[in-house]
Amino acid sequence: MPRTPPSSPDTPPDAQPSPVHNGDMRLAEDVQQRLLAVAHRRTLARGESLFHKGSSPDALFGVVAGSLRVSVVAPGGREAVIAMLEPGHWFGEVSLLVGRERVYDTCAVDTTEMAVVAAADFHRLVAEHPDVHMAFTRLVCLRLRQALAWIDDVILMPLPVRLAHRLLTLDARAEGSGEGGGTLLGVSQEDLSFMLGVSRQSVNRQLKLWEEDGTLRVRYRSIELLDRAQLERHAATPP
Repeated sequence: MPRTPPSSPDTPPDAQPSPVHNGDMRLAEDVQQRLLAVAHRRTLARGESLFHKGSSPDALFGVVAGSLRVSVVAPGGREAVIAMLEPGHWFGEVSLLVGRERVYDTCAVDTTEMAVVAAADFHRLVAEHPDVHMAFTRLVCLRLRQALAWIDDVILMPLPVRLAHRLLTLDARAEGSGEGGGTLLGVSQEDLSFMLGVSRQSVNRQLKLWEEDGTLRVRYRSIELLDRAQLERHAATPP
């Protein structure tokens, strides 16, 4: 994916967005508003990097519009996608709290607007406001719990169950609707294969089976979820 130099903030800190609340990984509205009050804006073009692995922890970030791809690259060049971050997600707090370099790469999937909170402002808010401190303590704990659950999935669960779980997680964050009236998940088959550590062909075969039973429809660089209840059954029942 192309890498370009960071852009400078191009929109003022007023005209703030309404916080998003879908999913456990969202911060409470009052905490988001404290962050937005001291944040500046930055817009990333499609394919543009926000930061790279090894960079200094100089800010906290929130996705305002668009989406961001979080990944790591092995020495051999193989990429593993950790997450796709949608509007309402805040991240980067772990590196700020421990004072260590970033451990992953981030890249805009499409044109993406970010809220950027400078490190000094983040540390001041955490020190002065117990609700902000507790909100990020909870967020870090949720991320750890999620990571442990994903490790269990990789070790114990077959691909169809893992894939169904991942699509359900993406559905909890999705906001758009597809042409067929279902929920549009902005993730490609290639992204799913990177997330799960399997081949694109394996993901495609399983998606085609679910397309045949009416669970979903495969679209260009996206998946339209037509029947969430059916997908939940796939997630609960090993093949």
